[in-house]
Amino acid sequence: MKLSVLEHGHINEGRSVQDTLQETVTLAKHTDELGYSRFWMSEHHGGGALSFSSPEVMIAHVAAHTDRIRVGSGGVMLPHYSAYKVAENFRLLEALHPGRIDLGIGRAPGGMPIASRALNEGKASNVQFFPQQIADLGGYFHEQLPEDHRFASLVAGPSVPTVPEVWLLGSSSEGARIAAAQGTSYAFAQFFGTPGGEEAMKYYRRHFKPSILNDKPHSMIAVAAFCAETEEEAAELARSNELFFLRLGRGLEQSSFPSLETVHNYPYTAMEMEQIRQRRSFSIIGTPDQVKDKITAMAERHEADEVIIASAIHSFDARLRSFSLIAEAFGLKKD
Repeated sequence: MKLSVLEHGHINEGRSVQDTLQETVTLAKHTDELGYSRFWMSEHHGGGALSFSSPEVMIAHVAAHTDRIRVGSGGVMLPHYSAYKVAENFRLLEALHPGRIDLGIGRAPGGMPIASRALNEGKASNVQFFPQQIADLGGYFHEQLPEDHRFASLVAGPSVPTVPEVWLLGSSSEGARIAAAQGTSYAFAQFFGTPGGEEAMKYYRRHFKPSILNDKPHSMIAVAAFCAETEEEAAELARSNELFFLRLGRGLEQSSFPSLETVHNYPYTAMEMEQIRQRRSFSIIGTPDQVKDKITAMAERHEADEVIIASAIHSFDARLRSFSLIAEAFGLKKD
């Protein structure tokens, strides 16, 4: 099974933006050496606890500091942007790093409404146009826009022989429907805990239509996984992430990713403890063997070809160790 890494760029409590950006590069190099397949970076806006909101810039930087691993966006929130400009950005990235660039795209705003208004100031953001934007990306990447296309003669430079892989990211049946109809690869955000993931993934595989982008379906699930030598230690590592999502769900401003000291001092209510218990039910926490078994079972239930792991841990050393233990359990090897 192919395993990959999803990086959100959380600024750990007590660390700076510059520290975090360097840790992102270190993690990418580490997972490249371990044999992980992809290293994706997200796009979120207006969050004080995040070190970046531009995956395109981070892709260029990370790809330049790694050797083999594919580097991509998880993902670009396409309704905010021109498909033409996104195609130009990612063709340039592909020219710089041939055969190593992924374009993950999403429909979500990637931030609070005020951020969306700022991103779309002076223009309309029409999510209903999203399927057409995907089709346009395929035409630009392969230089095969239809003759009756409104920009038929336009080329998104630079013109290069290879193209980025295009993935649609989703957490609903609607995302699966669009991915199947447009013939993109499809990644489901299981770590959100949204119900219906197995049905969405199966719908995608059964209704996939070959396109200029893919001749057959290719799917992946994004999971939250925390691994350590003991189950108790792994559960402790996951607690910072649980408090972060708890605060996020309540709409609280966060300037950093909480330390375990902050976690231990937080005055949890009974309702909050129940919310955390629910989050643990769809997270993967345990020893290397336990994590391997749970990831394998989850991938089988979702009929996923690949798994991408989001593992937000306050201790960077423990985070590196978690990815090392998972790679060892799966027997990953660098190509």
